Amino acid sequence: MDPKGPERLKEILSRLFAARGWGRQQDRFHLERAWSDAAGTEYSSITRVAGIKRRILEVEVNGAIPLQELSQFHKRSILERLRKAMPGTTITDIKFRSGTW
Repeated sequence: MDPKGPERLKEILSRLFAARGWGRQQDRFHLERAWSDAAGTEYSSITRVAGIKRRILEVEVNGAIPLQELSQFHKRSILERLRKAMPGTTITDIKFRSGTW
């Protein structure tokens, strides 16, 4: 018998989430939600989050004109909104690339 007593439910659930990958899925959901809010309705419907690599958010854009608009005119403001929405995540830049889905 363990001298510490019964194991806490919090610890059991933490191990289960890690083993099943549910924590990563939850992180992905929060990232996609933050992107959607930061990009706004105009751009969230034509973009999708590809992932974060080396603290750079990679976003696929469906169309050349929106890709250029986002890269040249909206990148800084979206990056600021993302940083406020996700204070625990360090995003240093956004990389936009062409994509279709």
